Amino acid sequence: MSGPSAAEIVRGVLAGETRAVARAISLVEDGAPAAREIVGAVHRKAGRAWIIGVTGPPGAGKSTLVDALGAAFRMQGRRVGIVAVDPTSAFSGGAVLGDRIRMQRHNVDPGVYIRSMATRGHFGGLSRATADAADILDAAGYEVILLETVGVGQDEVEVVRAADCVMVVLVPGLGDDIQAIKAGLLEVADVYVLNKADRDGIEKLETEIANMLALGEETGRPRPRIVRTVAFLGKGLDDLLRAAIDHRTVAEATGAADARRRERSRWRLLDLVRERVLVWASERTEGGGGLEAAVARLCRREIDPYEAADSILGAFASQAGGRPL
Repeated sequence: MSGPSAAEIVRGVLAGETRAVARAISLVEDGAPAAREIVGAVHRKAGRAWIIGVTGPPGAGKSTLVDALGAAFRMQGRRVGIVAVDPTSAFSGGAVLGDRIRMQRHNVDPGVYIRSMATRGHFGGLSRATADAADILDAAGYEVILLETVGVGQDEVEVVRAADCVMVVLVPGLGDDIQAIKAGLLEVADVYVLNKADRDGIEKLETEIANMLALGEETGRPRPRIVRTVAFLGKGLDDLLRAAIDHRTVAEATGAADARRRERSRWRLLDLVRERVLVWASERTEGGGGLEAAVARLCRREIDPYEAADSILGAFASQAGGRPL
């Protein structure tokens, strides 16, 4: 027996049906043929949700914080979608960590949808399908979407392209690790969350972040807020929500929110174009325009990297013949 059609899935998503949402996200994550029709239909109905990215180094307590934020938004009566982007299993290709293991209390709440997604080799902590999943949840009526990344350091800048507000979670005691990621985090954070604030060293960490922000003030970006939390106890959540709301208010008033949405659209378009060209090139293993043929010639130093790229793109343009691939 065949499953529901793409049109039926779209109708279910727009009606807020959990099963349809789950099936739609699975299809876009797997790159199924029906995914294009589904995303094309729901994209026009999306654009209303508040997307918050939560990122930071491993061990900072991101999952606990997301769990607490989800509960706080539910107390406000909002429907919440949570997408936890986890490392890809080397065996199954799926997410290694289970969202429901970490967020058990939300399982029976119909107003919360939780999904683990695998990075599938993508850098930046976010999978390619994350933006599509956010559109699906948005169109299904989820008012707040929380994106939690794997926490891979400076490559987390990709989260900025998918979120309206980025929370960078840090904890005392990371030592040299915090030094290694500061440069990248300076550029992506809208709110700094100093989690596990009951630990020794919290004052030192806050001073370091404040000094770092003072050095970057000439960028013209609004200075990110610094909020202390103890997520597993729920401490500091009110201050964190207030900081996020203040950021949203300022971003909407100054036009920064529109600028970020435009940049997000640009990123999605370029990412999809790059992916299609790479898939096409990878599938061509024979002929002068094939990827492997170009790699072999490049390795033998018969051509330089720019000539190799030109050969692939030239073959791509020739085969496209005015039609999309």
